[in-house]
Parts: sequence; C-alpha cells; structure tokens
Amino acid sequence: MKFKGLKLMVGVLSISLMTGLFSGCGNTTKSKNNISESPYSGEITALGSSALQPLVEAAAKEFMNKHTEATINVQGGGSGNGIKGVVEGSCEVGDSDIKAEEKLGDSELAKQLVDHKVCGIGFAVVVNNSVTVDSLTKQQIQDIFTGKITNWKQVGGEDMKIQVINRKSSSGTRATFIDTVMDGKREKQGLGTVQPENSGVRDSIKVTKGAISYLALSYITDDIKKDVKIIKINGVEATTENIKSGKYPFWSFEHMYTKGEAKGLTKSFLDFMVSDENKKNVKKLGYIPISELK
Repeated sequence: MKFKGLKLMVGVLSISLMTGLFSGCGNTTKSKNNISESPYSGEITALGSSALQPLVEAAAKEFMNKHTEATINVQGGGSGNGIKGVVEGSCEVGDSDIKAEEKLGDSELAKQLVDHKVCGIGFAVVVNNSVTVDSLTKQQIQDIFTGKITNWKQVGGEDMKIQVINRKSSSGTRATFIDTVMDGKREKQGLGTVQPENSGVRDSIKVTKGAISYLALSYITDDIKKDVKIIKINGVEATTENIKSGKYPFWSFEHMYTKGEAKGLTKSFLDFMVSDENKKNVKKLGYIPISELK
C-alpha cells in the first residue's frame, strides 16, 4: 500500500511539473507576442528609394532615441527593390518615388499593398561646374539623353563633350525623370555611364568634366553646390515654391508601402513620418510636407 501511495504521489507531482512547464511556455510565447505587437518596440526594416533615404534615416534616428526598445533598419537600393522587398516580405516598408502600380502593373500583388504618402520631393538636372550653361529646355534635355546633342556648344556652352550619367532601371528617380522631363522617351541605350543611387550620381558629377545627370534635391547640400550646378528647366528653378505652384515639373510624391494595413511598430513609425514633430526634418532636408501639396 505504501508503494502504491508513493507511485501515486510521484504521478501527481509529475503532472503538476508538466503543467507548470507548459504554462511557463505559454506565458513566454504570450510575452514575445506582446513585445512584437507593441507600437513602440520590436524591429522593422524600411528599404528602397535612395531619394527618400536621408529623411527616413533622420526620422528613424529620432524615433529610436525616443523609443529605445524600437529598432528601425533603413536601406537604399532603389524604389523597385523597395516595392519588391515589401511584396516578398523581406522588409516591412518599401520606400518608393513611384506608385507600386507603375512597377507591378495592375496586378493582384499591387492590390495587396497599402500606399502611405509621406512627403513630396523635388529633383534637379545637375551638371559639373565646368559647364557654363545655366538653363535647358525640356526638348534640349531629351535630345541630350537620347544622344542627339553630344556637345555643350550645341546648347550655348563651350566646346566640350557631354558626359551623360544615367540611373539603373529600378530607380524611382529615373522613372520620375522619364515621366516628367523626358515625356516618356527613353534614354539612348548604352549612352554614358550608370550609377545605382543618388549618392553615386552626386560623387560622379563632382569629378567628371562636362557631366550631366539628375539628383534628388535632398542630396544637393551647400557643400555639394561647390562642385555641382543645378540647371533650370525651361528657365524655372528647382524650388519648393515653384513645385507647389505647378511651374516646375520635376518632382514626385514619396511613398512608403506596406503589405496590408500597417500595424504595431510599423504603423507608429509611419505616423511619425507625417507628424508635426517630424516636419522639421522634412523641411531641413529639402523635402515638402505632405500637408503643403495638393
């Protein structure tokens, strides 16, 4: 009888122990879920547009300083890669200068994405400081990038070869350039060199005599202006006021896409991007607050 009683006690203790273990596991899982679903903690990645990257980096730094349990990874790579990344689930946010429908077409994939417009951005046609020309018409720009005009003397400059610097096919800046400045015309195949991102264009323009390309205004700082000249388009300067008034054509909205509705940390960060608190970063870095655009 004593032996049977001992076996019964061991069995009860074993069941109690197992119940405690399973209960502990359940609590741990619940705790992890609570952390991942918290609006101010966890880890997300925003990937894509290099034109938007400086603003996202500045906003992420400020957001993480305020919410120390949050980690926001910011990467460039181009608008096309941002849209691809969010579709495939390799990032939570896809940054883009262009609409997802333009990249993906009218597909079921595009319909899965939610567009968060966070600001506007201007772009500029830029040249190396060796170029004496200050303004070009849209037609002249089109002729340069399609290879019809090859020397600066053909547009009122000095006798110097034009060195075209293009962007890669996944670039949202390039897509905006083709749509707003080139009127849909494509650059001449194989003309000039190709740089993957705004930063590469900026560095190449600075050191290449006779070079021409285009940059997001957020990359044209006072230091850059020492080596890079902004070209007027049809006599109109690339300024926020000219963009808002409709006089200057080369600009776009900046999009941050999520697959489905944003939740948790992703939603909190996207809300911060368009907040009054972040507006100082928007203006300081050369972007246009979404509230000031029609």
